[in-house]
Amino acid sequence: MSIRVSHVHGEHIAVEAANGTEILRYVYRPDPEAFEAKKPYAHPVRTLGGRTVTGYRPNDHRWHKGLQMTASHLSGQNFWGGNCYVHGQGYLPLPERVGSMRHDGFPVLSVEDDRLTVAEELTWVENGGSEWAREVRGITVHSVDEEAGSWALDWSIRLTNTRDEPLAFGSPTTAGREMAGYTGLQWRGPRDFTGGSVFAPDTDGDADKLMGSQSPWLAFTTEHDDVDAHSTLVFAHAPENLDPQHAIHESHWFVRSEPFPTVAFSWAFFEEFELPPGESFEYRYRLVVADGAWDEERVSSCLEGLSW
Repeated sequence: MSIRVSHVHGEHIAVEAANGTEILRYVYRPDPEAFEAKKPYAHPVRTLGGRTVTGYRPNDHRWHKGLQMTASHLSGQNFWGGNCYVHGQGYLPLPERVGSMRHDGFPVLSVEDDRLTVAEELTWVENGGSEWAREVRGITVHSVDEEAGSWALDWSIRLTNTRDEPLAFGSPTTAGREMAGYTGLQWRGPRDFTGGSVFAPDTDGDADKLMGSQSPWLAFTTEHDDVDAHSTLVFAHAPENLDPQHAIHESHWFVRSEPFPTVAFSWAFFEEFELPPGESFEYRYRLVVADGAWDEERVSSCLEGLSW
């Protein structure tokens, strides 16, 4: 199934499926609110059937914006947005700690029939204006399958420390808050994903049981409001992410279905890790967006049919 890509320069890239549904809008225009950690994000993301599967600036967390790369605790700065967790004091509004991710350019932006390939250069800037890291981000839309009712979005990161001292990556859990290890690539769902079903391979656990767990993939299914329809999102790691010989630090799932729907590929859930000056780390992720209520068998079959 072919796709159509449009680019409003300085603002966003949009991907439209052959049936006329805009399935992805990647927004890189700078956000107006510094407290929400200005950075690019993907929203709206939709199924081929037109169901929106991302939320944007919900009233409980205004800094949650679709699908976005974050770092909640990074050497005393917050590249997630919003309040900062301080052990013994809870969440505090500390705008002087909120950093940003600056879009620097697209060295690659190509479309071939049913595939969009984007490479984006960004700079991570701490609140005082110092440039702390360079990022090369990959965004790929592919495997648009009308018959299966699904498509795939790959998101990669290569981050290089440009400081003269280590960058320390952590989370609220590493700072003292139990089972709140959110950081890394984060998805926020719309309201009708609240209370949805969450499952992983070879387990009957729900969202609460899967919090802080590890697995190659995690799926989130919901029944929508307004329309008689279900959607399924599948969050998957590239094989090397879970290989201790390759990954700089092991990943765990941050996942909630209640009181609001969210998933993050957390790279520092339970323990901090450091990135030395001049060094880099890489992760690759996949999001499959599907119409219908998929089960474990269908998720596994889909992922097995998608090469990395």
